Amino acid sequence: MQESSTVRRRAFSLSWLAYASYYLGRKGLSVTKATLVAQVGVGLPLLALLDTVYLATYAVGQVPSGLLADRIGSRRMLTLGMLLSAAALFVFGSAGAPAVFLACFALNGLAQATGWPGCAQVMAAHTTVLERARVMGWWSTCYQVGGIAATACATWLLAHYGWRAAFRVPAVGLAVVAGLVFLGLPDRSAAQASGQSATPLSRAELRALFSNPLIYSYSACYFCLKLIRYSLLFWLPFYLHTAAGFGNVESGYLSTSFEIGGVLGSVGMGLSADRFGPTRAHACVVSLVLLAISLFVYAHLGHASAVWHFAVMALVGVLLFGPDALLSGVAAQDAGGPRAAGTAAGFVNGVGSFGALCQGAVTVAIEQVFGWNAVFYTLLGLALLGAACLIPGLQLTRANVGGTRP
Repeated sequence: MQESSTVRRRAFSLSWLAYASYYLGRKGLSVTKATLVAQVGVGLPLLALLDTVYLATYAVGQVPSGLLADRIGSRRMLTLGMLLSAAALFVFGSAGAPAVFLACFALNGLAQATGWPGCAQVMAAHTTVLERARVMGWWSTCYQVGGIAATACATWLLAHYGWRAAFRVPAVGLAVVAGLVFLGLPDRSAAQASGQSATPLSRAELRALFSNPLIYSYSACYFCLKLIRYSLLFWLPFYLHTAAGFGNVESGYLSTSFEIGGVLGSVGMGLSADRFGPTRAHACVVSLVLLAISLFVYAHLGHASAVWHFAVMALVGVLLFGPDALLSGVAAQDAGGPRAAGTAAGFVNGVGSFGALCQGAVTVAIEQVFGWNAVFYTLLGLALLGAACLIPGLQLTRANVGGTRP
């Protein structure tokens, strides 16, 4: 049954706000690390372990969250996930014991894992295959805007009210958005939107989903993309300060160029990708090859001006976040079809999240032995490897894609 434009706009707006708000639960630790060391006596090994525990539970929670979204609906799952994340943040901001810190971030990772599969399922239910890339291009700006806003919020709270406020206040904000989602998000699945049963996926359907080569092609590519993305998110300010010669504050501002470019990349890829056909692989391959070239250029900027660093890193963001948003959202939704959009999105994002989990060890090991240029060459190679992972999808036709919404 055709739904009204009002319902579709509400689904878009609330799911956009929901996923942007999830970043309130992700940015506090990175902003407060130095303060936790200086004021609370938290050691660097514990900080590293907190990152690892969070990323590990986040990755592991993706597929179960996708199955849960397809089973109980995204409205209830997103509400539960945001409330659990809010509780974990609030307790973290009130605690002082290492064991409590670890338990909170393990729970936070599992709770945060509900975000992407749930929101992907919402958008699969309210878009058609022919418009999906365009609409999701605009929608996917949520995780760049959310990341920038959450970082600014945590930084301001830290400066004015201390490190505990940087966790407690975002926790309250996340809980408020959870209430809005529960009260206002349209509650229908992609299966219901296409006139199919909303019952849990059968074993046969799961076998069909996981025998689809597109799922593994997208997942392998997304592993490479998330390793690149998180290496730059976590280490770009450090590189700019220690290797490119910029001050601490200037390095922080310059590093936002990556996510600013990402907003343009998500929208631009969405507007262009529908022309490439429903496999989406063609647009991503082109973007990843250009990404490799832009990373080569950036590796040789050295002590160039801030303008050059900002411009080239913004271009890197454009070329990375475009395929990032397309693969984890639109392509996964299409491959899963109406019955398994959340599960497919969860699987692709889950495999990609293991790439994020690897970034710390990869980046540090290569930099210490070979230097920063070698790090950027490694990221360049990962971009080309990601493009190669998509080659099997280049020959697939519209008939190979999961399903449509009427």
